[in-house]
Amino acid sequence: MPREIAQLVLNGLMAGTILAVPAIGFTAIYAVLRFPNFAIASHLTIGAFAGWLANVSLGLPAALAVGVAFAAAGVAGVVSDELILKPLRPAGALTTAIAAVALTLVLENVIRFVFGNDLRGYALPIRRDWQVAGLRIAPQQVQNFGLAVVAMTAVFLFLAFTRTGKAMRAVADNPTLASVKGIDTDRVARLTTFVAMGLAGVGGVLLGLDTSIDPLTGFRVILSVFAAAVVGGLGSIPGAVVGALTIGVGEELSLLVLAPAYRTVVGFVAILLVLTLRPRGILGERAY
Repeated sequence: MPREIAQLVLNGLMAGTILAVPAIGFTAIYAVLRFPNFAIASHLTIGAFAGWLANVSLGLPAALAVGVAFAAAGVAGVVSDELILKPLRPAGALTTAIAAVALTLVLENVIRFVFGNDLRGYALPIRRDWQVAGLRIAPQQVQNFGLAVVAMTAVFLFLAFTRTGKAMRAVADNPTLASVKGIDTDRVARLTTFVAMGLAGVGGVLLGLDTSIDPLTGFRVILSVFAAAVVGGLGSIPGAVVGALTIGVGEELSLLVLAPAYRTVVGFVAILLVLTLRPRGILGERAY
């Protein structure tokens, strides 16, 4: 039993690291635009299929497929936001969030129309699992972990050390003051959407590399992404990482008592507990 628990914790940390990538995107949009953009689910799927095309049809390695997914999902995110969500934002966060859900349904059905409903897998070499101290770990898991860490590190460095990143943090903290200081808040909003949806696309590729993809790939994980952002603190990027690791480990440990089909209940329970006991999340809101 202790070894089984250790294996589940290891699997949860690996899964949580992948989950953290789109969770960062979700919380970044909330921090800057002040609404939960559930359309990140469909853009996760867009990135997954863009990466699949790059990997299978063009023969690109996984690392380059991640870059293609980031660009494709990011561009799709900016276009859909400018055309659909931006005109609705003055109506309030609730209206925009509902529109984002509707947008997700539309985009997922477009993907279904183009690619069909079949499961698709990336072109990956078959490699035997490694065993370390009695624990099994797949080489692909390690690669996915590394790609996720690189993506998250790039985001942190961008926000901390670039002028544009500092402008995004300023808008997240106080958009009115940032505008008075001469920061173009519309430009920052577009850039935030591009980066956030691009990260969702990266998350889609990492999920596809770990399992397989279909038009509902993003829909199946959006609850976990949302739970990670809420648990860590909506608007806090470090919180999104902490929340994602918490949800990832929690979902894996739930397999000790629940069937795999019910693992998503962890997200529901986590959201309820956080909203009841600590509404600001583990690291508080809008720490960006």
